Amino acid sequence: MALKDWLGRIRSKPSEAEAPLSTPPGQLPEPETPLGTPTLPSAAMPGLPASPIPVPPPFTAPSPLARLGAAPEPAPEPAPFEITLTPEEEAALREAGFEAEPEAEPQPPPASLPTPPLPVDEPEEAARAGWFSRLRAGLSRSTARLTDSVTTLFRKRRLDEEALEELEETLITADLGVAASRRIVEGFRRTRFGKEVTDEEVKAALAEEIGTILAPVAQPLVLDPARAPHVVLVVGVNGTGKTTTIAKLGQQYREGGLSCAFVAGDTFRAAAVEQLQIWGERTGARVFTPAKEGADAAGLAFDALTAARAEGVQVLLVDTAGRLHNKTALMEELRKVIRVMKRVDPEAPHSVLLVLDATTGQNAVQQVKVFKEMVDVTGLAVTKLDGSAKGGVVVALAQEFGLPVHVVGVGEKAADLRPFTARDYARGLVGLP
Repeated sequence: MALKDWLGRIRSKPSEAEAPLSTPPGQLPEPETPLGTPTLPSAAMPGLPASPIPVPPPFTAPSPLARLGAAPEPAPEPAPFEITLTPEEEAALREAGFEAEPEAEPQPPPASLPTPPLPVDEPEEAARAGWFSRLRAGLSRSTARLTDSVTTLFRKRRLDEEALEELEETLITADLGVAASRRIVEGFRRTRFGKEVTDEEVKAALAEEIGTILAPVAQPLVLDPARAPHVVLVVGVNGTGKTTTIAKLGQQYREGGLSCAFVAGDTFRAAAVEQLQIWGERTGARVFTPAKEGADAAGLAFDALTAARAEGVQVLLVDTAGRLHNKTALMEELRKVIRVMKRVDPEAPHSVLLVLDATTGQNAVQQVKVFKEMVDVTGLAVTKLDGSAKGGVVVALAQEFGLPVHVVGVGEKAADLRPFTARDYARGLVGLP
């Protein structure tokens, strides 16, 4: 009976093959039963209630910030490995030829660095050698212009008339001037005509002839501090370096122990006044400045000389205008400055220094002629030789005018303005040591 009922239930249940494959048309599909937590059928384990399968919790990676926040603990340093030997074991090792390493001696603490020696004044010979090196370097362009042609002409050649003419042209081209060039060539004609000469022999002979021309004009600017003050009137065309030359001379005089003062007499150029004020602050020299731009230069010179005499100043350097394009007005201004200063000191100015720019070449000769008409020029200062290939103009000036050349400048520093020496200049011009 039970079997019959079981068979009837099986027949009444539809088979999986007869089950519909899709939802009948016009009807929505029935929603699938959501999957829940799987359970074990009670039939699988009779006598136990159905219970859920335990699911492990989801894995959560540690935060990188959490890992960065905790600094790793440093690993402990291993203890030094030491072996302690008994006296018997040490004796046995020595017999076997092993020697114990000597203990390292403790290093003494580092000694303090030696104190650098105080600077000392360089000897006169070393100072002269340093100046000659700077002079040669400053004249290098002029030297190349002169010696390159000489080297080409006289490698090994007889000194005949043709060679002498070519030598004269070379010297004139190098700004030595016509008169000086002819004098040098005549010296070659008297002593070396018809002889074979090399370029080195010609250079040595040139240095000797140039030195002979320059020797009479190589005179320092001699000051008389007893005049209190010794007045130096500095003249020249604008741009030649008057104001800078005044500042450099003032610094050298101050270093030599002389009291010095500046007069900013180029009243129409504010830059010149400011430059002298800056140098006055550096050197400790008093600077007499105009009350306003374009003030009367003669009145300023009068006040400055009066005050300098009262204060016992030993050197008074007076700057002036240099507007050569208006020659008549400049001449009148310079003469007025001199005339007014003579009211205070009949012998003032005691020196009139004409500053020339070497880069102008033969134009410097014309400037000397013009200023000699205006004032009684007593000496020359030649500047900017380091930027010129026309250093030979100093020879032309010496030959034509015979005015003392007091100083030459080959750089921007105060030490680059030095007294003129004929031999050094002549050898530096032709490139000889």
